[in-house]
Amino acid sequence: MYGTVMIGKLKVPYDEVVRAEEKWDTERKVQGYVRGDLLRADDGQTIVMAVQFESKEQYVALADDPKQDEWWRTVMAPMLDGEPTWIDGTWESQVR
Repeated sequence: MYGTVMIGKLKVPYDEVVRAEEKWDTERKVQGYVRGDLLRADDGQTIVMAVQFESKEQYVALADDPKQDEWWRTVMAPMLDGEPTWIDGTWESQVR
């Protein structure tokens, strides 16, 4: 599996981000999308989003999709205080 981790600071209540992510998940139906997880840090401002895809090619296809760019610029980016940090890579294992 392949994916990304985004680390950012919230400008809005956490619940707004959750609603936006749920709407994206329901409406977009992106090929190869496996899952997304949100972590709300104890400081109440930091958010970590981890997203997994079946393959790097499917992740890159979404990253290059103009609809995704528009969604990011109009929905998610305005909820964040500044530019987030992105870490892309291969999910090697799942620890339980």
